[in-house]
Amino acid sequence: QVQLVESGGGLVQPGGSLRLSCAASGRIFSINAMGWYRQAPGNERELVATITRSGTTNYADSVRGRFTVSRDNAKNTMYLQMNSLKPEDTAVYYCNAAVITTWATYEIEYWGQGTQVTVSS
Repeated sequence: QVQLVESGGGLVQPGGSLRLSCAASGRIFSINAMGWYRQAPGNERELVATITRSGTTNYADSVRGRFTVSRDNAKNTMYLQMNSLKPEDTAVYYCNAAVITTWATYEIEYWGQGTQVTVSS
């Protein structure tokens, strides 16, 4: 099996910063695309940022210029550096990964359990 575990969430004041991590473990051969998504109460889950294995990134318009996604392929870990946080960034943040496992030759999509980010004064 494969597990994704997010960490780094918490309470921060507007204008502050947080760094989220997503660590993948288990029977992993390789990981292709990874991404961060978020879901605020009453809203649909939305894309925040994605990153390919080679490092190509994509951002939602609402976070471009404030958030930076990165990954360490050797550690099977993805990061999200969030700066200039706003109250509207408050949500549960989930990581997603397209994993080639050791028992299958095709991608399997996995999700983490989520980490709460609250931006409030």
